[in-house]
Amino acid sequence: MIKQLSLKLKPAEALDDTIIKDYIAQSLAKPSDAITGFHTLKQSIDARSRQQVWINITVNAFIDEPFAQRNINRVQLKEVTNASKKVIIIGAGPAGLFAALKLMELGIQPIILERGKDVRARRRDLAALNKEGIVNPESNYCFGEGGAGTYSDGKLYTRSNKRGDINRILNLFVQFGAEEKILYQAHPHIGTNKLPQIITAMREAIIGHGGQFLFEQKVTDFIVDNKVLKGVVTQARHRFMADAVILATGHSARDIFELLYAKNILIEAKPFALGVRIEHPQQIIDSIQYHCVTRGDALPPSSYSLVEQVNGRGVFSFCMCPGGIIAPAATNPNELVVNGWSPSKRNNPYANSGMVVSVELEDAIKTLSTVDRRPTTNNEQPVTSNPLTLMHFQQGIEAQAYAVGGGKFVAPAQRMVDFCNNIVSSSLPDNSYLPGLNAVSIADVLPPFINKTLQEGFKAFGKKMKGYYTNEAVVVATESRTSSPVRIPRDATTLQHPQIANLYPCGEGAGYAGGIVSAAMDGERVAAMIGEIVGK
Repeated sequence: MIKQLSLKLKPAEALDDTIIKDYIAQSLAKPSDAITGFHTLKQSIDARSRQQVWINITVNAFIDEPFAQRNINRVQLKEVTNASKKVIIIGAGPAGLFAALKLMELGIQPIILERGKDVRARRRDLAALNKEGIVNPESNYCFGEGGAGTYSDGKLYTRSNKRGDINRILNLFVQFGAEEKILYQAHPHIGTNKLPQIITAMREAIIGHGGQFLFEQKVTDFIVDNKVLKGVVTQARHRFMADAVILATGHSARDIFELLYAKNILIEAKPFALGVRIEHPQQIIDSIQYHCVTRGDALPPSSYSLVEQVNGRGVFSFCMCPGGIIAPAATNPNELVVNGWSPSKRNNPYANSGMVVSVELEDAIKTLSTVDRRPTTNNEQPVTSNPLTLMHFQQGIEAQAYAVGGGKFVAPAQRMVDFCNNIVSSSLPDNSYLPGLNAVSIADVLPPFINKTLQEGFKAFGKKMKGYYTNEAVVVATESRTSSPVRIPRDATTLQHPQIANLYPCGEGAGYAGGIVSAAMDGERVAAMIGEIVGK
C-alpha cells in the first residue's frame, strides 16, 4: 500500500530518513519495519513561530510492499540528423535549449546558434571580468551556453504555472543530472557550481541525436522574402536556412533589438525594473527570519521576499541569493551592472538581493529629456515614440554607474543607512564583490525617482524585518537587467511575429518569461506550436 501523509518535523529530524520513517509509522500506527521507504512530494520551511522552526513535508509512504524508486518522466529524443524539417534557434539559454529538446521529440532538427562560448570556456572570460576588469562582449554572465541563469544562480522557482508544465521542466533537469530534491522543494535551486554540467549534458544529448549546436555564431541579419523569414546571417557571413526561426536571445541582446528596429520589424518598449543590489551578512538575515542567534547546520541559509508601495510606485526584492555572491554582469566595456548568484550549498557568508523600482516609459522619457546619458544614432525616432527608449535609459544608467565607480567594473556603493540619509560612507563593510567597491553617492548614478523610492523602501523594509535596516548592509549599484526593456510582439494563437511569418519571438528577451523555468516553458510552448504549423 502507498499512502500520502503530511508531517511536521524539527530541522534535524527532517534530515534523517530513519526518523522520518519512524514518524510515518507512528502516524499510521504501524511498526517501523512496515515502512519500506517514502518519496518526498513537498517540503517547505515554516519559521513563523518564534520558539521553533518547523519543516513541513508531504510524503508518499510505502507500507508492507517493496519500495520503488521515484519515477522520472524522461523525454525520448528522436534521431533528427536527416529530418526533413529544420528550425534555427538563436540563443542557447533555457528557452532555446528546451525548445530544441521539444523539437527533437517531434522529429524536427534544431540548429542552435549561440553567440557566446560553451560553459567551460565561459569560466575563463568570467575570471578575466572579475579579476582584471576585462569584459568579452560575447562571453560573459549574460551570453554563452546556458544563458544568464547558468552562472547567476540556477533558481528554479516560478509562479508562472499557467504558462506550461512546471513539473515537466523540473523532471527534465533531473533527467540531465539535477538532484531529485528540486522536484519537491518549495524554492528549488540547482546552484551555479552544478548547473554547467547539466547544460553540458543537454547539449551532448542534442548533438548525439542529430541536432546542430554551434558556438560563436552571432546572428547579424535576417533573410526575409516577402515578409517570410527564410534564414539568418551570422557575423562570420555564414547563411543558415530553415523552416522557422526561434528568437531566444535573452534580455541583454541589445544588438538584436537594434537589428529589428533597423529593419522596421515591429518591437515595443516594455516596462522593467531597475535599482541596486543589497548585501547583508547572512547571519543577520538568519537571525531575523529564524528568530535565533545562530542558525545551525540543520537549516539552510534563510532568504526573504519584500515588496512595498512608495507613493504609488512599486519597490521590491528580486533574485534573492542566500549564501551568495554579487558579480559583475556587464556585456559592454564601459557599462556596469551587477547580479547575484549562489553555489548549491549556499555557504558564503553574505546574503544579497536585487532591490528594484518599477520603471515605465514615461519615467524614461522624462529622465532622458533632462539628462541624455546614452549614445545617439542617426535617423532615430524621438524618445516619445522610439521602442528602444527604455533600453537607452537602461544603458545610460549602466554607463553612469561605470563612470562613477571609477572603471575596471569597480561598483559604486554606500552603507544602507548612509544611502538613505544621503551620506557618502567613510568606509564600506567586507563584501563578496570581487572587482571591488567605491564609496560614493549612489544618487550620482540613479535618477532621483529611483533613488528616493529605494530610500523609502529600505526604511519600510526595516519595519517589516527588524534588523534589516542597518549600516552593516551595503548598497551596490546598479541592478538593471531584471527583465527585457523591449518586447517583441507575437500573435497569441500562432506565436509568430505579427508582421514576419516563421519568426517566433521566445523567452525572456522577447518579453514572455522571467527566469529559467518560465523561459524553458515558453521555449517548449513555441516549439510545440512550430510542430503543429511546420511539422505537418
